[in-house]
Amino acid sequence: MHILMTVNAAWNIWNFRRPLVRDLLSQGHRVTVLAPSDDSVAQLQAMGCGFQSLEMDVKGLNPVQDLKLMTRFKRIFRAERPDVVLSYTIKNNIFGAMAARAVGLPFIPNVTGLGTAFLSGGALRMVAETLSRRAFGRLPVVFFQNEDDRDLFVSRRLLRPGQARLLPGSGIDLTRFAAADLPDAEEPPVFLMIGRLLRDKGVIEFVEAARQVKSRVPEARFQLLGAIGSENRTAIGAPTVRSWQREGLIEHLGITPDVRPFIAKAQCVVLPSYREGAPRTLIEAAAMARPLITTDVPGCRAVVEDGVTGLLCRARDSDSLAEACLRFLDMPHGTKVAMGQNGRQKMEREFDEAIVVAAYRDAIAHLTGQG
Repeated sequence: MHILMTVNAAWNIWNFRRPLVRDLLSQGHRVTVLAPSDDSVAQLQAMGCGFQSLEMDVKGLNPVQDLKLMTRFKRIFRAERPDVVLSYTIKNNIFGAMAARAVGLPFIPNVTGLGTAFLSGGALRMVAETLSRRAFGRLPVVFFQNEDDRDLFVSRRLLRPGQARLLPGSGIDLTRFAAADLPDAEEPPVFLMIGRLLRDKGVIEFVEAARQVKSRVPEARFQLLGAIGSENRTAIGAPTVRSWQREGLIEHLGITPDVRPFIAKAQCVVLPSYREGAPRTLIEAAAMARPLITTDVPGCRAVVEDGVTGLLCRARDSDSLAEACLRFLDMPHGTKVAMGQNGRQKMEREFDEAIVVAAYRDAIAHLTGQG
């Protein structure tokens, strides 16, 4: 079959969907990635994928531009004539689904998170829900990455319960993200946050918590690993990050193609996000046997068992986050090690990438009638 995958950034496929792509190619299918171009395109093509560049405004809310995007999807779908379309991220899911229905293509969206539109409330949320209801209402299969997002869509009547299927995020390669020994207790403690520098990710709370913790434990280190200047309305600019560094609150590590060495050097991985689909950074860190601190919100709490694999704190609350960090620092080293090992075991039970691959195989077979 010809399988087309669409997303709002090509790197998303390379970083998060590679096991699925590898499996589809191994079955003899032709895979085309439809996304805005970036540095990962050459890697996808070397892997065996075709690539079509997609012009889209990732962060804008201009209805004229969104209508043009849907028209663009229709044109590309007619030209490529795939047997099925797999979609990720909000705009690709909504406008891709509408375009696929118009040209009669099977379409499988994956709700990887609800994003700023759903988090904003008010008129913006109403528009997002109306579009989602129209886009997803007739689809046989809609994948979700946590129970909270699935239940919200069902309770708001954006789709029917029988349409929704649950995935453990995008899965994790348990061999590549192997367990690593926790740094020695004598070393300065490192709290690592990985992700784009966005307010919705809880970066402000992370920095304010660092201020509180370092006032009591000066040797504690707080590191941010991720891109500045992301195309998102809640992005944090470089001048702000530099001011935090000058204060000695955080270390900005930039970006990297491989997070594993940074996770290995950390005692704890932190994500104070306001809401997630299934946070990849926490899944990767847990697979490497790192204790976690995250917010008690949809997506995050699906990965962390409070007091077992990590600690939960309140969202949008730097005091609660600082308290969790101090609780972690007060734990005996052996307790921290056990917490990390518990996280690794949870990933082995629930988040193996083979689970995701099998779910997609089944959904594609169901929609196309081909095994």
